[in-house]
Amino acid sequence: MLARRGHVFHTRIAMSDTSTSHLVETCLDSQTVYEGRFLKVCRDSVRLPDGREGSREYVKHPGAVVVIPLLDDGRVLLERQYRYPVQRTMIEFPAGKLDPGEDPLVCGQRELREETGYRARQWAHAGGIHLAIGYSDEIIHVYFARGLSLGERDLDPGEFVDVWSATPAALLAACARGEVTDAKTLSCVLWLQNVLSGAWQLAWRDA
Repeated sequence: MLARRGHVFHTRIAMSDTSTSHLVETCLDSQTVYEGRFLKVCRDSVRLPDGREGSREYVKHPGAVVVIPLLDDGRVLLERQYRYPVQRTMIEFPAGKLDPGEDPLVCGQRELREETGYRARQWAHAGGIHLAIGYSDEIIHVYFARGLSLGERDLDPGEFVDVWSATPAALLAACARGEVTDAKTLSCVLWLQNVLSGAWQLAWRDA
């Protein structure tokens, strides 16, 4: 879709079309506006595709992993956690941020064990989710886990998480009622539906 002087023009582009050089914005200068414990806010000057200059403000994030844990009885493992920025308790799949240089699979295994107490016998990488492309470079790597066995949790100081389970149908219904609004969990439900239906395949590997 192209916009010009208030008018909208539509172009037909195939999903396989990778020719995007006419859309690229080139960084001319970058400044760090704020740097906290794990987030950094940047303001860049960029060259726009039409040759003019513009500015972009965005948050740099180390990346994270979300795990879709499949219990042997067909239910999925979920969490409830209070998220301060939105001032509410959220329904989520287990997730956590990457440590510097950490392999996403190792991060997923660690977060599942620490937050829920479960270990998984097999893992499968599903894909990646860019959560907020308008203002952040954050990417979350999606993993499925099965063959779960329960052990002891090891929550971080100041971390408070309830662990529970639901059938995929009950989780889908909660999404339809608006009880699940977490973007990564909603995206994972799409993955879950397609994997369970056989439409999307996973390559499982032993832990």
